[in-house]
Amino acid sequence: MPRSSKNSSAKGGPVTLAMVAARAGVSAQTVSNAINSPDILRPDTLERVRRAIDEMGYRPSRAAQTLRTRSSKLIGYGIQPTPPGTGAAVMDRFLHALSQAVDEAGYRILLFASPPGSPSLKGYEELLAQHEVDGFVLSGTDRSDPRQAWLTKRGVPFVGFGRMWSGRPVGDWVDVDGASGTDAAVEHLVTLGHRKIAFLGWERGSSGAGDDRAEGWLRAMKRHGLPTRGRRGQSMNDIDAARAAVKPLLDAGATAVIAASDMLALGCYQTLRERGALPGRDVAVVGFDDSPTAEILSPALTSVAQPLEEVGQECVRLLLARIAAPDAPPERILLQPSLVIRDSTTSMSITDE
Repeated sequence: MPRSSKNSSAKGGPVTLAMVAARAGVSAQTVSNAINSPDILRPDTLERVRRAIDEMGYRPSRAAQTLRTRSSKLIGYGIQPTPPGTGAAVMDRFLHALSQAVDEAGYRILLFASPPGSPSLKGYEELLAQHEVDGFVLSGTDRSDPRQAWLTKRGVPFVGFGRMWSGRPVGDWVDVDGASGTDAAVEHLVTLGHRKIAFLGWERGSSGAGDDRAEGWLRAMKRHGLPTRGRRGQSMNDIDAARAAVKPLLDAGATAVIAASDMLALGCYQTLRERGALPGRDVAVVGFDDSPTAEILSPALTSVAQPLEEVGQECVRLLLARIAAPDAPPERILLQPSLVIRDSTTSMSITDE
């Protein structure tokens, strides 16, 4: 990911100090003075230069200058509120792993609040204006996320926990191969004799990570020649919504359900119990994320675990490498999850479907 102390022009190239000078009808030195020593300029000249800077979107990267001279040793990380009915355990574990890795590297995490909903640029703009951070770690990356392109345009170092799911890929990222995790879950269930394996995920297109997990299930089912029609359910990441969404899958005779999150798996558990059935004994259930709840459920939930400690370490490594070498090619790392097998899939035997 190329990094520059300048923004991009309307034609896609960097907006240079010389371009601003030409727009304002002054010399490049005058533009530099307007930025660094505005008091030496005449008010009308200063106003003309500042207007050109605003019109062209030019942002002199003093943060980038700070990186080269007197690093703040601070890494910015925006925290979004957790919506009701969803679990925050996964991101809590990631933040702990990230903080530990940052601390070991001699840096500190600077947390700031991000508004709920789609990623906002507000906190990033404010921190950059105050020159308080050396770079950012992004999480919750998804389709139409503006942050990567915005930071790249301004030459600000960043690394994403999560891929860019749309648009032109830019920047460094670390992600977990969700498709590999659900693929492994199907393999485990097939080994146990299951053929009617359903998938309970989030709404199609609502989440890049969710679609990735669905793709792994679909890929493995096709590899084994197993039917998928009528075997995929959709739900919000909410227990009550999952309870309703899994009912048609069970009515269609599914003997196993792979859920896109442990939260959805909990909804499966509740619906099975409402029907007098027991997870693991009557229908196998697999979750995703291996949250702390998974091992204390009864029966304990088989779940796909994300290597969050490794994610945190790799995010810090890539970010510090970007700070040290701004013009190096982007690095992107896809880590493998692991299937933690528990009683929700091992206490039943399928002999003939």
